[in-house]
Amino acid sequence: MKELTYHQNGDYLFPNLEAPEAPRIGKYGTMRHQYLRNHHRGIFDGMLLKGTLNAHLEEIDRQANEMMERLTVQMAQAEGVTEALKARNQMAWVQAMNSIKNRAEEIILNDLILS
Repeated sequence: MKELTYHQNGDYLFPNLEAPEAPRIGKYGTMRHQYLRNHHRGIFDGMLLKGTLNAHLEEIDRQANEMMERLTVQMAQAEGVTEALKARNQMAWVQAMNSIKNRAEEIILNDLILS
């Protein structure tokens, strides 16, 4: 642990404090944070006290984004949603991709966020 140092301003000593680095999390890390805070308070508090919460949230966010990309590509290939479809019928392609993304997000939610 770092030793606390002070600086003087007039007659007063003020501690030299640095804010901890903010976690670099996105949508899925935020969802995991809310889930732990609202439904598993003991785990949330334990990770917060140990200082492992931010690393956990960053890892979940990274895994979820990779899983989303992988699932989207795999489902699009399996269902024949291609660039040719996009060129031929853009609305059908948009509908199919939205459906794929919604299903992939549901899988991520169940496998990573709520587990």
